[in-house]
Amino acid sequence: MTYSYLGKTVRVAIKYKNRSSIGITIDGYQNIEVQAPKGTLDDSIEELLEKNWTPIQQKLNEIKERQNGPKKKSYSNGERFLYLGNAYPIEIIEDECIQKEHVIVQGNKLLLYVKAYDEEKIQQIMKRFYYKQCKVLIEKSISTYQSYFKMKPRAIRITESKTTWGTSDANHQLTFNRKLAMAPQEVIDYVVIHEMCHMVHLNHDRSFWRLVGKIMPDYKDKENWLTSSGWKMTV
Repeated sequence: MTYSYLGKTVRVAIKYKNRSSIGITIDGYQNIEVQAPKGTLDDSIEELLEKNWTPIQQKLNEIKERQNGPKKKSYSNGERFLYLGNAYPIEIIEDECIQKEHVIVQGNKLLLYVKAYDEEKIQQIMKRFYYKQCKVLIEKSISTYQSYFKMKPRAIRITESKTTWGTSDANHQLTFNRKLAMAPQEVIDYVVIHEMCHMVHLNHDRSFWRLVGKIMPDYKDKENWLTSSGWKMTV
């Protein structure tokens, strides 16, 4: 069926099944499907779509953005960067007298103190900010969950990676992606727990996942956040 509301039109596939309630799913290609009990009236389906119109449009926009890929950052006032799961606008403050260029979190903004505006330099300052904050946040998380483990990490490294959020080697050296500073703290906690569990179980076997689930029962929610939002974590 085709449904129009508030000036927008979407195509919706209707599937009638042996179920007791109506549900809406949207796949990665922006296909909307309504699963409804047999005999459900069109009016009931349209009422459901209208009630969920805002989250439907948000999901469609998110999928479209993901398909297009992250837009290139402008490094100008107002550009937004993720930090601990929230998007903060940056405010660039030029002061040729400052000793060290840096970033601080103040209220709902990221303040960048620079001697003079230079896009490439600002990008490097932002990267240093995420490296530094990631180390602080990772160490905080390790301290929080250390009591679940008999052994301690021998070393902690923060790196830049396009393929992994974290790794653990046989010597209990843990490595984490600096972009994790952009994720919510509970997502950072999950990645830390994941890698610390590898100090006990090197492989992703059942024992490994049982240990992860024992420490963080809702770990799959954190995995889903990384899967759905990881592409946004750019500098």
